[in-house]
Amino acid sequence: MSTIDFTTAPDVEDDPAAFVTWAAELGAGIAPYAAAHDRDGTFVSEAFDLFKSSGYLALAVPTELGGRGATIRQVAAAQRELAKHCGSSALAVSMHHHVTLFTAWRYRRGLPGAEATLRRIADEGIVLVSTGGADFTRPRGTAVPVDGGYRVSGRKVFASQVPAGDVFSTMFVLDDNGDGPVILNMAVPVRADGVTVLDNWDTLGMRGTGSHDVEIRDVFVPEDKVLARRPYGVVDAPLQVIISNAFPVIGAVYLGIAEAARDAAVAAVAGTPRADDPSIQRQVGLMDNRLRVMAWALDGAIATIGDDPQPSVENVVAAMAAKREISIGGIEVCDLAMEVAGGGSYFRTSPIERCYRDIRGAKYHPFTPEQTLVHAGRVCLGLPADEM
Repeated sequence: MSTIDFTTAPDVEDDPAAFVTWAAELGAGIAPYAAAHDRDGTFVSEAFDLFKSSGYLALAVPTELGGRGATIRQVAAAQRELAKHCGSSALAVSMHHHVTLFTAWRYRRGLPGAEATLRRIADEGIVLVSTGGADFTRPRGTAVPVDGGYRVSGRKVFASQVPAGDVFSTMFVLDDNGDGPVILNMAVPVRADGVTVLDNWDTLGMRGTGSHDVEIRDVFVPEDKVLARRPYGVVDAPLQVIISNAFPVIGAVYLGIAEAARDAAVAAVAGTPRADDPSIQRQVGLMDNRLRVMAWALDGAIATIGDDPQPSVENVVAAMAAKREISIGGIEVCDLAMEVAGGGSYFRTSPIERCYRDIRGAKYHPFTPEQTLVHAGRVCLGLPADEM
């Protein structure tokens, strides 16, 4: 039975680990549903019901607006723990949390629309759906100027948690002047006329995230819902801040998945004759070493980025370096966990088997591991590194 009163915010002043404890309690509540959603490829609806009723959706909303006021570091720590219980639930809600963190960043600077959105998260439990991972610097879709705003159309992919979503944080390309295309960052209601969620998420791993394609056809967006105008194809200052908020949180999810695989493998052999096998001991030691380095990479990136990141290429390099380390190391750890646990891990009933598949999603978030190296190399060599 839960020992957390979900109607009350954790007291992080008295207990710095309170958000992690809260995530563990939530994780215990959603874990019984994880295997069925993974097997059937269905959305983790029970998790989002709990996230909404508990106030977890307001984790990163400032306290003065009714939220929990969690920092990037605190959100990452909570998500790392949540992922140990259900990777799909943790990754899906991470997309909401990182948009909330960026909205809180905008709120601290008095930018329009930020306070209203944050209050809606705290008061109504709305879910923000990001399409930035797939859109990034070259969004899918176009915006056409009309009286009072724009008509937008396009097919968005990897729209995680869209079955529970309320508002898209998305982008369209406006090509209306001689200087070339411009990216418009916009807020679009998920249930607007002309928005169709396509039930096509059927994947190797992360099968419960509900990351369906979304078809948007001729949807009107008023001018006041345009949050930013940005250059096309460029990792510009706003995107640098988005990366700084988003990827420590996303990376933390994959770190938690790898830790879960290690824990399950160790539990499978501890106290058995296999634990006396030096090759098993070495593999367990390698898992533990890789996880330590991954955690250090994440901690180092968060220390570089800080609680209120400024636009910075160095922040991007740090965030992506940590994500690459977690992507590569996490796959290695989950592979090792399968070997350590033995044939039982090959069954779909094994939590290690699900981790083995889920961890492979880490490589598909921008930048890819190879793009990360090229970008870091260009920065180090003093070459232009803003076009991606």
